[in-house]
Amino acid sequence: MQGGLSLKAYLALSRRGSPTAPAPAPIAHSDGPVIWAHAPDTETARALTRIAGRVRQQFPEATFVLSGAAVSGMAEDRRDLPPDTSREAAAYVAALSPEVVLWCGNALRPALLTTCRAHGARMIALNAADAPFRTPAPRWLPDPAPATLAVFDRVHAVSDPALRRLRRLGVETGRLRASGPLIDAGLPLDCPDTMHEEASGLLAGRPVWLAARVQPDEADEVLRAHRRAVRLAHRLLLVLVPAEARQADTIRAIADRAQLRLCHWDAGYLPDENTQVILAEGPAELGLWYRLAPLAFLGGSLVPGAGGHDPFEAAALGAAVLYGPNVGQHLAAYSRLVEAGAARIVRDAESLATAVSHLVAPDQAAAMAHAGWDVVSSGAALVDEIMTEIGQRLDAPGGGR
Repeated sequence: MQGGLSLKAYLALSRRGSPTAPAPAPIAHSDGPVIWAHAPDTETARALTRIAGRVRQQFPEATFVLSGAAVSGMAEDRRDLPPDTSREAAAYVAALSPEVVLWCGNALRPALLTTCRAHGARMIALNAADAPFRTPAPRWLPDPAPATLAVFDRVHAVSDPALRRLRRLGVETGRLRASGPLIDAGLPLDCPDTMHEEASGLLAGRPVWLAARVQPDEADEVLRAHRRAVRLAHRLLLVLVPAEARQADTIRAIADRAQLRLCHWDAGYLPDENTQVILAEGPAELGLWYRLAPLAFLGGSLVPGAGGHDPFEAAALGAAVLYGPNVGQHLAAYSRLVEAGAARIVRDAESLATAVSHLVAPDQAAAMAHAGWDVVSSGAALVDEIMTEIGQRLDAPGGGR
């Protein structure tokens, strides 16, 4: 009862002196349904963009709208959130007319979300964490968050502690799911079975580690780490894949200066017992190398500038992950893998060599790889569930209005 009164008080306050802003433009679509998603950060925006692609495939008539954080190359219609007042919320929802709302995170907009509910949208909350839920309500007003959570048809919590917090806030058990975080896992990189069989035979059981998407200015550190690790495992083989094919010549020259015996894979050369480094020209065949190497260092991370690369592409194919400290563009993804025990940070050639020496054996990397697979598979299961919920709404009588 108290929660409902606090929401009513918030909404009453939001109707007083509501600022007047230009009415948002209507969504440009051909009378199809609108799915609106809100992303509080870029990592979530990437995951929602992936969902948008699946929505376009399954429901070509639908329009996907994204608010909040943005990512480069995004094809979705993007809208900024309005002030959380009754007037602005009504105008915003009238312009979007959403059939489904995907709201991510613990920052709530009570006026906007209750307006969506009154409009008849299917309301789905994602990434509900074990942290306080925030609203724009003044401090002196009773907290409207618990009553705002009641507008959602489904609330997906990132963990069991988050689930318990939601129960304490009064969310009905039947509307709760402990689904884990929404992640941008995507589809695993492909690899023909015949290529995998042939490459496995060529490596002949040698211990292998992979340095993927390596920048030229960090290649020397990677190769120094390999030279250190080879002292403890003389048959150890490094597969080195530059971030771009055009960087292969530069990295090959660095390997020559390091006096490492190199096999240029894309030139048609095959490794033998004396080969210490396989150089593949670019990331086109990473699907093969992630499958063959139990341990992968992900480049663009030892030196500032590149921002790191998506670690889920390695974890999805069973590789334990090593990475440097400069992964700002994918920090949330690496943090999730570290928390699960699937990734480990290194800072220089010495720490990379130590980690490789400890983890390159398949049995040592297996636990990390299994933990990474759990993270990726739980994320894929959540995306599948979201797509099912969207499909049920859009396929229902009257769905898509």
